[in-house]
Amino acid sequence: MKFTDGYWGVRDGVHMEYATEVRDLRIDKDTVSVYSATKFVRSKGETLNAALLTAEISSPIPDVIKVKWIHHAGGRIEGPQFPLHSDPLHKVRIEEKADYVTVQSGGLTARIRRSPMWGLDFWQNGKRLTGTGAKGAAYVTDRGTPYIREMLDLGVGEQVYGLGERFTPFVKNGQSVDIWNEDGGTATEQAYKNVPFYLSSGGYGVFVNHPERVSFEMASEFVSKAGFSVQGETLEYFIIGGDTLKDVLDNYTKLTGRPALPPAWSFGLWLTTSFTTDYDEATCLTFIEGMAERQIPLHVFHFDCFWMKEYQWCDFEWDPAMFPDPEGMLRRLKERGLRICVWINSYIAQKSPLFREGAEKGYLLRKPNGDVWQWDNWQAGMGLVDFTNPDAAAWYQGHLKRLMDMGVDCFKTDFGERIPTDVVYYDGSDPVKMHNYYTQLYNKAVFEVLEQHRGVNEAMLFARSATAGGQMYPVHWGGDCSATYDSMAETLRGGLSLGLSGFGFWSHDISGFERTAPPDIYKRWVAFGLLSSHSRLHGNESYRVPWLFDEEAVDVLRYFTELKCTLMPYLFGYAVEAGKRGLPMMRAMVLEFPEDPACRYLDRQYMLGEKLLVAPIFNEEGTVEYYVPEGRWTSFLTGEAVIGGRWMKEKHGYLTLPLLVKPNSLIAIGADSQKPDYDFADGVTLHLFELEDGNSAETVVYDMQGTQELRVQAVRKGNEITVTSEGARKPWHLLLRGIGDVTALEGAASESSARGVLVSPGLGVQQFKVEL
Repeated sequence: MKFTDGYWGVRDGVHMEYATEVRDLRIDKDTVSVYSATKFVRSKGETLNAALLTAEISSPIPDVIKVKWIHHAGGRIEGPQFPLHSDPLHKVRIEEKADYVTVQSGGLTARIRRSPMWGLDFWQNGKRLTGTGAKGAAYVTDRGTPYIREMLDLGVGEQVYGLGERFTPFVKNGQSVDIWNEDGGTATEQAYKNVPFYLSSGGYGVFVNHPERVSFEMASEFVSKAGFSVQGETLEYFIIGGDTLKDVLDNYTKLTGRPALPPAWSFGLWLTTSFTTDYDEATCLTFIEGMAERQIPLHVFHFDCFWMKEYQWCDFEWDPAMFPDPEGMLRRLKERGLRICVWINSYIAQKSPLFREGAEKGYLLRKPNGDVWQWDNWQAGMGLVDFTNPDAAAWYQGHLKRLMDMGVDCFKTDFGERIPTDVVYYDGSDPVKMHNYYTQLYNKAVFEVLEQHRGVNEAMLFARSATAGGQMYPVHWGGDCSATYDSMAETLRGGLSLGLSGFGFWSHDISGFERTAPPDIYKRWVAFGLLSSHSRLHGNESYRVPWLFDEEAVDVLRYFTELKCTLMPYLFGYAVEAGKRGLPMMRAMVLEFPEDPACRYLDRQYMLGEKLLVAPIFNEEGTVEYYVPEGRWTSFLTGEAVIGGRWMKEKHGYLTLPLLVKPNSLIAIGADSQKPDYDFADGVTLHLFELEDGNSAETVVYDMQGTQELRVQAVRKGNEITVTSEGARKPWHLLLRGIGDVTALEGAASESSARGVLVSPGLGVQQFKVEL
């Protein structure tokens, strides 16, 4: 929200009181409290009739510093609040100097000016990151409504990213962003997943700890400032440091929650009935058999909304006219090796048999006068489950358990954004704060019952809405995109922004949800979709099986599905890392190459994990322009060398696209091209790419529970490569790519070819020497 009118003025009806002069500073254990007058005090009389703003500086965990601004402290604190991690053993180091006080947390330091002018600066490893001072923090009234606003410095050339899954330009500088979940599709400034966290190219992050509406002005009110404000008498935010941008995301998700590890089967190909299409068991079986006849691996089948009877969403009952034998149908599908997903939302329509029960037992949100809140937008007379009521959550979960007993494996948790604010919650939560936070309780309830019923590392959702902390309940998809190249590109922008907001896993509707794509777009989107974290074919009024587009689409879908299955040992390794550090599987280029200025703006390509560069094709000509960072890269598909540090322009058919391997990479390729869930270490081939003299490469292969199975490291000195493995249970293969021919081998290697193949016969710790 903008309050000022240019540099000097304020807008009509606005009154601002800035933190100006430090009048007192107190140190209490691990907290520094600073009391700032909102004007320079020249006499005792000037201490009257004006605000005194308090800033409390503390630290919950290393490399994270909390700042809390308080105007009036006597207000009631109503939930909800983000559950944040703190370390009770963490101690900050506070030092008092003549002119300032420092609060040090890990490598991050807050420097507080003593007097006379208020100022707060943040430093990391001797470098100033950002800070606030004159005309920064302020208490604001806008026509009587109170706000607290902060302004943090942006340096010359500093870019800002994140704020959730946003489809607007990737770099957020110049944008006004309100954190308020809405169902706006992928073509507007509205977003399904709003996260009050931004990541700066300057090497830090900022998390505003408010679930309600947070208004950000990113170099859009003052061009050298990142401003943010909330309504009320307090404002709390965290500066998050780290040696790298990856470390910043690591610290942010340490504070707000780590992503869970999804099951390996979820990384395979998903096919749905689509939304408003006609379908019954025979129709679904036609699709499934059609995929099998065409030898396209299929792993998950999803039933969208109309698996339930119209007007009755949700009653969690199969429509008997379409599915007279749901238990038998699910059993037959699972005998084919398929996992099953069904669509749900948190709304109970009036025609649902559950509505009366929910209303009578107090399980639905109510108006202030006690009536059940209802409207006809989406479902006729629908009410909303009140997940702040433990009994309501258990009631909802009980119906999901019944579906899981039938054979359902996971749920698509749709909606969660259309949440009213004129309601009363069971636990007394503030309905304005609950607008964004509702989806957290909704997804949490579904995820936890899945985890209880299926087990750890077997639970996953397909969720549309989220806020900060939502990354704990993966997977999320991009929402309602259109069948156009423009929408394909905006979808990728949203996914990259979400990844820089702490979310490790993300998907999208391959070929677009709205309307039907021409065959060209379908095939290009298939390549993009199968080189994403999760891969789902889904649409609105038409089916998404490839033979309805053209026969070449069948070949394209088969090829990229099989490619993804063989990449699973590599991909699952980065899924494990997402759970451990909060790093996204699909990474904006700036995350991997923060020192390369060209990478700071790139939003039409990405790194899939740390070592694979993917550049989807967004036009019917098949041309693509993409940037390759410095080094000698290798096309994974063709083996051709690509010299980086420059832009490339290429033309591709439907079975290729730029898929480049970073130099000095060791990539694990699996032996199974038909499914995503298999023993990744059994028959694994390790591809060693462009290992340069004096460099090393390493990879770890995990099992499907995320436990390390095999670790291999290769080190090159001159023409000699030393390969060491640990934990091998079964033989593995090493393939040298773009390095040179093998002339000699030492160690227990069984075989070498002229192209450089090494086969490990034994178990445990092994070491080989390869001479080129």
